[in-house]
Amino acid sequence: MSLRVPTEQSFSSPLHHPRVATVIGRWLGVAVAVCFLTGLFSHLQQSGPGWLFIPTRPASLYRVTQGLHVLSGTMAVPLLLAKLWTVYPKLFARPPWPPSRKAAGMIVERLSILVLVSALALELFTGFLNTLQWYPWPFPFRQTHYALAWIIVGALLVHLAIKFPLITSHWRGTAADREASQGTGLSRRSMFRAVAGAGALVGIASVGQSAPVLGSIAVLAPRKPGIGPQGLPVNRTARDAGVTAVDADWRLTVRGPKQLEYSLDELRALPQNRSALPIACVEGWSQGARWEGVRIRDLLALCGAPMSSRVRVISMEQDGFYTTSELPPQFAADPLTLLALRLNGSDLDLDHGFPARIIAPNRPGVLQTKWVHRLEVLP
Repeated sequence: MSLRVPTEQSFSSPLHHPRVATVIGRWLGVAVAVCFLTGLFSHLQQSGPGWLFIPTRPASLYRVTQGLHVLSGTMAVPLLLAKLWTVYPKLFARPPWPPSRKAAGMIVERLSILVLVSALALELFTGFLNTLQWYPWPFPFRQTHYALAWIIVGALLVHLAIKFPLITSHWRGTAADREASQGTGLSRRSMFRAVAGAGALVGIASVGQSAPVLGSIAVLAPRKPGIGPQGLPVNRTARDAGVTAVDADWRLTVRGPKQLEYSLDELRALPQNRSALPIACVEGWSQGARWEGVRIRDLLALCGAPMSSRVRVISMEQDGFYTTSELPPQFAADPLTLLALRLNGSDLDLDHGFPARIIAPNRPGVLQTKWVHRLEVLP
């Protein structure tokens, strides 16, 4: 008995059709574009050049963009699977022989598909594990995630260039498309509904981590609103950061034109301000909270530094990628940016950065440094 290799014609379902691939491809393209642009914004927040101006308003902008980043990436998973199912018979198309220009084009097309699908699958898989804060690989996640995004964009542009004539011819449904869709089994309309429903379902089941109104049904979300010390989730605990206790002789040092030093009681005696700001983390979850503390701009004034100063924030954290952060001038001078001492009406829990932490508008949670013990005014 001989093994027969299938050909493209072996797959008779009318759902393996360019019109179906084009429609699902449009949806997947939107998800990839949103995911890429919002991810680029997050990367620039954390590693952008010093001259890049990031606005402080809207105060919840990062909450929205990063929520969309994780949501679009999650919804892209069923869309990618549906797209692959629709077009996989093309993989059995045999290149013309002898080799010709058409055969070379087919090879380039398949190589672009291989790179695109591999990079996109790896991007979505590692991105999902990042939301769980599980990193079972030796390479740095954020830098690799960023590099993969550009590989995906490049491969996608090559793929679109090759397939542009086919895409444009099936962008709108034609009479020939409708005739080709006739057959037994699942109709195209039913398939579109099923794919859209699957994308919507995984989106609704995960978006509750950044939309509290859907928190009760966020079964795919690793963080739930309201769960954690003082009603706020925690990513990195004090124990993980090596901050097991804060001595009674803790002092905040401010290094500027004048060097200042404050005990916790002395900080509490300074004019206190309130800010209602969310914590928005790169893993996609976010939650609003009420913060109280001393404005960074007031500390700049007390040490004789200009409002245009950049401020380095140094944590008591023993090890990690974010033991320090920098507040650009627009953030340091913003009246909502606080050295927070209280959260939701009570002193900070140790896991939330006791005795003092940074809270600023439109900033990733990893830059809202906890366990602060020194501020340095930079030139």
